[in-house]
Amino acid sequence: MGEQERTDFNDLVRERRAELGISLRELEARAVDPEAGERARFGWISKVEKRRPVDAPPPALLRALAVGLALPLRVLQEAAAAQFLGMTSYVWSEDRTTRVLAAHIEEMTDAERRQLADIAESFARRRARSEGAPG
Repeated sequence: MGEQERTDFNDLVRERRAELGISLRELEARAVDPEAGERARFGWISKVEKRRPVDAPPPALLRALAVGLALPLRVLQEAAAAQFLGMTSYVWSEDRTTRVLAAHIEEMTDAERRQLADIAESFARRRARSEGAPG
């Protein structure tokens, strides 16, 4: 048990809710799975944000959170995979629109991961500008 417990998913939910400036109750009201109608409940969201033990969320709950947090589903899926399954092979840009896949990413320092995220964001901005330019 020498490994530090992962909190990728917990941190993503807490930080994104703060970015949106919404309460736990507002997130509960927004977080409804468009396919199954399942809702992310206040108590569960609170546990997640406080890093209390929870089971890995099922697909319907991830879809509900994607809606409630206005994030692509894959962002939540990958954060959950990292936290609950220990699967990490990517770094997201600050705005979560671009990701970098890299070998041995788990061996990188936080500073090195931030550098990769900065590179990804810079690449995405350049690509968006070039796609917007007349061809």
